[in-house]
Amino acid sequence: MDTIKIAIIGLGYVGLPLARLFATKYPVIGFDINTNRIAELQSGVDTTLEVEETVLRKVLQQSPHIEMGLYCTNVLNHIKDCNFYIVTVPTPVDSTNRPKLENLYKASETVGKVLTPGDIVIYESTVYPGVTEDECVPVLEIKSGLTFNKDFFVGYSPERINPGDKEHTLEKILKITSGSTPEIAERINALYATVITAGTYLAPSIKVAEAAKVIENSQRDINIAFVNELAKIFNLMGIDTHDVLEAAATKWNFLPFKPGLVGGHCIGVDPYYLAQKAQQYGYHPEIILTGRRINDGMGKYVASEVVKLMVQKDIKIKGSKILVLGVTFKENCPDVRNTKAVDVISNLKSYGTEVTVFDPWASPKEVIAEYNLVTTKEMPAGKYDAVVLTVAHKEYSKISFRELLNTNGVLYDVKGFLKETVDGRL
Repeated sequence: MDTIKIAIIGLGYVGLPLARLFATKYPVIGFDINTNRIAELQSGVDTTLEVEETVLRKVLQQSPHIEMGLYCTNVLNHIKDCNFYIVTVPTPVDSTNRPKLENLYKASETVGKVLTPGDIVIYESTVYPGVTEDECVPVLEIKSGLTFNKDFFVGYSPERINPGDKEHTLEKILKITSGSTPEIAERINALYATVITAGTYLAPSIKVAEAAKVIENSQRDINIAFVNELAKIFNLMGIDTHDVLEAAATKWNFLPFKPGLVGGHCIGVDPYYLAQKAQQYGYHPEIILTGRRINDGMGKYVASEVVKLMVQKDIKIKGSKILVLGVTFKENCPDVRNTKAVDVISNLKSYGTEVTVFDPWASPKEVIAEYNLVTTKEMPAGKYDAVVLTVAHKEYSKISFRELLNTNGVLYDVKGFLKETVDGRL
């Protein structure tokens, strides 16, 4: 394999930054089934805001016949002469929190249709140990008619992208790599090493790399669940949780986690992937699932705390007006996947309140499509009985909350984002 040509399957929050980075050194074809996404990218616009317009335009090409750069397409024939295929499609969970691998199956079918002898397929999507070899490889074999580890090879290199983070960008994050044979593992590692300035770590097997990914986020999930539980305890005691955490953080080895809503495409999902695999082996993971249960319940808890504060101020709950600030899963980022802010909103509405949602980052169209929830990117007029800050967008620091609230209104800061709050903080 003399000439490297890379196909990136899936051009979302993970795939596009990866495609852009590889395009600085190789010919890259970005493939996505979303025609609107392709049109947007080929015009130099990324609505996920992960790749700046000027940076994207530098690598964009207007033809699939390229020697270097990036061409985005939804045409299968455009990727047939690639020899590296990197799959970066989403791997969510269903309504019962069971892993949904449909995107991986479909992506594997797509790659299988164009696979030729000597090609290498690398998966970056979050999975439980064994998915690459046990679930994806058979699909590749069936669709291509080729034999695994004879005609084609696979690898796994888990994504570690942090959406909205402009400091820890892709090339600055150490990359775990792995391959289906020692030789292929070295080739995959060498490929990533050409663009990842932070370096690479070659795992001894694909299953080890898969397991490393799911425990990274499971560990964070458990730690956040711990401080969320502390927040509930200290609230009952009348102690400010953030003051407690600041005091405890003066010890050199204290882990600086903060309470809040835990959603998104990784932390709120990955523990369920690990738990699912553990249960298949007859083990019930208690700590992992307890952490998930605590974090999944925070939306309901926040809503109930807001309502309690309103009752204490003699505010009539039914028909009361509440402004929720933030619907994305994290601050300063347009990503609304698996956001737990919607849990707060739905629980507030269950009390008969009238909820307005203001988020300058989220696409109202996307939120409608995903959650059937109306939001606005413009600050709404009027006064509110309660304002609930669920996401710490930088724009909210400029808000005059006293002007937003009625005389006896409640301000509830989930993130501890505001230096001063009128009422309860987690």
